[in-house]
Amino acid sequence: MCGIIGYIGQGEATPILMDGLRRLEYRGYDSAGIALVANGAMQIRKCAGRIGSLAELIQQEPPRGSVGLGHTRWATHGAVTDENAHPHVDQSGKLALIHNGVIENFQLLRDQLLAQKHQFRTETDTEVLAHLVGHIFDGLPGPRSKETLLEALRQALKQVNGTYGLALIHLDVPDVILAARRGSPLILGIGKGQNFIVSDVSAIVGHTRDVVYLDDYDLVTVERDHFDIASLAGTDAKFQVSKVEFTSEEADLGEYPHYMLKEIFEQPNAIRDAMRGRLSAEDSTAKLGGLNMSSRELREVERIVLTACGSAFHTALVGEYLLENLAHLPTECEFASEFRYRNMPMNKDTLVFAISQSGETIDTLAALRESKRKGHRTLGICNNVGSTIARESDGGVYMHAGPEIGVAATKSFTSQITCLALLALLLGRIRHLSSAQGIEAIQALESLPDKVRQVLAEADTIRELAIKYADSAGFLFFGRQYNYPIALEGALKLKEISYRFAEGHPSAELKHGVIALVRPEVPSIIIAPDDAVLEKNINTLEQIKARKGKVIAVATEGRKDLARLADDVIYIPKCPDFASPILTVVPLQLFAYYLAVQLGCDVDKPRNLAKSVTVE
Repeated sequence: MCGIIGYIGQGEATPILMDGLRRLEYRGYDSAGIALVANGAMQIRKCAGRIGSLAELIQQEPPRGSVGLGHTRWATHGAVTDENAHPHVDQSGKLALIHNGVIENFQLLRDQLLAQKHQFRTETDTEVLAHLVGHIFDGLPGPRSKETLLEALRQALKQVNGTYGLALIHLDVPDVILAARRGSPLILGIGKGQNFIVSDVSAIVGHTRDVVYLDDYDLVTVERDHFDIASLAGTDAKFQVSKVEFTSEEADLGEYPHYMLKEIFEQPNAIRDAMRGRLSAEDSTAKLGGLNMSSRELREVERIVLTACGSAFHTALVGEYLLENLAHLPTECEFASEFRYRNMPMNKDTLVFAISQSGETIDTLAALRESKRKGHRTLGICNNVGSTIARESDGGVYMHAGPEIGVAATKSFTSQITCLALLALLLGRIRHLSSAQGIEAIQALESLPDKVRQVLAEADTIRELAIKYADSAGFLFFGRQYNYPIALEGALKLKEISYRFAEGHPSAELKHGVIALVRPEVPSIIIAPDDAVLEKNINTLEQIKARKGKVIAVATEGRKDLARLADDVIYIPKCPDFASPILTVVPLQLFAYYLAVQLGCDVDKPRNLAKSVTVE
């Protein structure tokens, strides 16, 4: 989950590396550092803390040079200290290496190197890898060349168990960066007279939009005007140069105080972009050519499995309701972290979807690979067309949500639900939905962007509610049917960024134990739109009020009766049941955001979290 950037070119590396690290800080912000090669010296600056702390350190003694590496860390091995910050050097001090991933056999390798009289300064697995590459390089015969350094890296990685996205530089070969990937995302950026290595294109989109998304076991030799990509086995690797679809302006904060708020307000456009060109009024259906499946093949599907992690798992739960109600297809959701470790019976007509905003979530990627290994057609729903999940799946749906920088998922969540609704409509029309029902669904979907804007117009009211309830000890979230997953997501958003206790439950489960938590200082948020289970939700509300619990209701506009029952009400526009999750989640996102701001929390960089989980 760490952020990596490497630069080699004609200009000064430090400002480019630092700008890249600021854009990558959402991937990890425990510590940061840079290393530059210049004038026969390795210049390293690193420290615990945010990028701002590193900037202050660099200002005292700026490193100079046109070849360098930068890293922002999400700690795995070793505490958050100056010493454990990347880059790490080898025994000679001539090699500097940055790394995202986990070296599982680092202790065995460390013991072997200790027997060779190596001395370690840190607790990290990355330092062991740096020492291993440097040790092999120093022992190889022949000139100190890029070919020799590449061979040392190849030999070292053949001894490694685990995952890595890494880059290294060496004083003896000062005009080259080497990089390698296995399991952790890594991208080559191609410029004019300059090239880059990064873990996310947002770090370099202001310099180049031509990139190569590296595959597992790729080894890259990067020079100012040239690069080579080979495999770990030593053969040439196939690659494709892709064009980044978004601009640097889209990845900037703009007029907003936080990325999370910006991305909440981008949801109307993100939802519209997810549907763009995919709805056919003529055929009363959705068109998803990226599935790479004919109507006949889709009709043969007897079961769907949705696998994901975190917020994406909550979208999968919404998808389960959508697919079963609109398409009458048996659907189940599996945590991706459990999928490959279970021996889950799946017949040959099962279709698997792996859902991930980044397309690099390590558990979801592993689930995708396990599903394919067992011979199931496996599709992806993701936001990065060049991601590993997008490239390794048999097809899928691209979200078109644009860059999401805030750690807490917002626009990616509603975009994923939109894509699942399109899928449910398509499969429903193939099976049993009439043309009239298809048109009704299309009209409901097309109206969603404007209805989300109506919800966003209530932001000031929601902010006042967040201030009102800021001293609460915790929150309970309740919902039924389509909105049970939204209760889970609302609770997750709140605890992610405000650090307050929060739980999501099915409304009917209140009396099965949860009711013991009801008290005045723990408000309940009940998602109760005007749907088939509204009266049941009102009954839950009454039970909470009878025990002196405070209630915030999310209700459909016009339901004044709920205003008499609840302490506070947030209204959403009227919509069909299947579309309600996209509307009900938005006020919960805003409530979590404004609560976190009121409590003084770092909304975009919540403690202990990172945007893309690329380690198990």
